[in-house]
Amino acid sequence: MEVASGRSTVRVLMLPWLAHGHISPFLELGKKLADRNFHIYFCSTPVNLDSLKPKLSNSKYSNSIELVELHLPSFPELPPHYHTTKGLPPHLTPILHKASDISGPKFSNIAATLSPDVIIYDFHAHWIHDIAASLNIPVIAFIPCGAAMVSCMHHNLTNKDGEFPFPEVASTHIMKKKLAQIRERSSASDSKRGSVYTGSFNIVLINSFREIEEKYMDYLSVSLGLKILPVGLLVPDPVYQDDNDEGLDIIKWLDKKEKSSTVYVSFGSEYYLSKEDMQEVSLGLELSEVNFIWVVRFPEGEKTKLEEALPKGFLERVKERGLVVENWAPQIKILNHSSIGGFVSHCGWGSVLESLKFGVPIIAMPMQIDQPWNARVLVSSGVGLEVEKEINNEKIERENMAKVIKQIVMEKIGKDIRRKAKEIGNNLKSRAEEDMDEVKKEIFKVCGIF
Repeated sequence: MEVASGRSTVRVLMLPWLAHGHISPFLELGKKLADRNFHIYFCSTPVNLDSLKPKLSNSKYSNSIELVELHLPSFPELPPHYHTTKGLPPHLTPILHKASDISGPKFSNIAATLSPDVIIYDFHAHWIHDIAASLNIPVIAFIPCGAAMVSCMHHNLTNKDGEFPFPEVASTHIMKKKLAQIRERSSASDSKRGSVYTGSFNIVLINSFREIEEKYMDYLSVSLGLKILPVGLLVPDPVYQDDNDEGLDIIKWLDKKEKSSTVYVSFGSEYYLSKEDMQEVSLGLELSEVNFIWVVRFPEGEKTKLEEALPKGFLERVKERGLVVENWAPQIKILNHSSIGGFVSHCGWGSVLESLKFGVPIIAMPMQIDQPWNARVLVSSGVGLEVEKEINNEKIERENMAKVIKQIVMEKIGKDIRRKAKEIGNNLKSRAEEDMDEVKKEIFKVCGIF
């Protein structure tokens, strides 16, 4: 580590979980730190790093962010192209967790070779503390998702007999069911999962903000006995997301629509609607009579024609006000467009932050993992409405979906929610640099720089 005239070349080794929803905020955090003269070693599996290379090779970060390959232990049923959650068949998820759980020795070799000043790690690395202690390297946890779910999870892992004190995000039967599902999916023991953040040095970084999650951060801080430090908005600006004209036709289509008249519909890059849900979403959009852009995705390797997945005649009936695209759309550019009046979202945390940055209210349709908690936080904060599902089987119902879309785009309640979302978005953007400067100071302290 070299420090001179107030500037530092602190070397940071970053280790995110193997999902895009974790890798993306870790990379954005790495960029923010690189802007403050940190040197970043970004460690993940080759298949994940391959997707990052084009984004970094011709950018200003080509020298300050180095990609470091982590080769997971080999399993016959888990070839290297499955060392990521993207496109991973669901039945292989436990194998990927197992491979990660026993990857500590390989990461230890990387850390010993690079000898970073600090390691910033994710929830999956329950073995990180022993490795770091043996190498005398401090570690800092970074939580890339929201505080509500993490504080609820930590509470349930460490206080099994007591009720979580925020019933607005955790009291329903469905929420308790989701909590049980998350616990079942995790492969490490309860004790390791419950303590993965407690070994963090003095602070825990979190990809959130106090405007809507302050009480959950404070509760988590008390539970862990550590300072919780929000990192500010980790959402790239639209102008820097793409260096080509990909998606230009979509933007031109939006240019012809009236202000706040259109909803953007996407359920994330790692969730696929069932055939039944695809039908209900289609008909819900049709019933709403609102303009829409819908990004439809099918599982990798599944040869499904778009026309066959949608209701008969749907594309023809909505062609004047609806645009259905396959696989990808420039989400950040779309959300930043003045014609967008709402985001029909699965409430993945990255999508939540992108939507709030641009002041777009959310029509919440949570599907899995942390998304139900995120949806409840948005509703309780006045920046979104949730689409109710069928109570017994949690199925999407077209009438409920159409009702909420109309409320957001056409009714007074939608105007009030949009005003609140824009207010929060402006606050977040104004504080972003201030938050990161505080993060820099705290990392310096962890590294012994005062």
